[in-house]
Amino acid sequence: MHGYQMISELAERSGGAWRPSPGSVYPVLQLLADEGLVHAEESGGKRVFHLTDAGRAYTDARAGEPKPWETAAAAADDGLTDLRSLAFGVGAAVMQVAHAGSDAQVRAAQKILTETRRALYRILAEDEQDETDQPDEPTTDSPAE
Repeated sequence: MHGYQMISELAERSGGAWRPSPGSVYPVLQLLADEGLVHAEESGGKRVFHLTDAGRAYTDARAGEPKPWETAAAAADDGLTDLRSLAFGVGAAVMQVAHAGSDAQVRAAQKILTETRRALYRILAEDEQDETDQPDEPTTDSPAE
């Protein structure tokens, strides 16, 4: 695979929990090549990486250990993963408005995003009342009938 294929594969195998950047993948691939664990070759104008015999022996020796993408997926909080996916989706929509939207559409998007940012901060600012602070029964000023 070439580096971008590896990035996509890691994201898929980890259920989206691990999306390494090219800035982290390519230096690691270079390090693995320097250690003789992978070999790079040009194929179709791209640099494709293959395990060497030493690399295969290294992975075979660790066959029973958890895979890094499994560890990342297990550590992921589904709620946070969903929130992150939603945020990426919103970012993609914002970019579409920025590229293809009219001036009025851009202003409308700015208004929505400004209110959304404020609403998110309001969520964090809300004081959650402890259940012990709540009265057991509602009180009334008038006598019971």
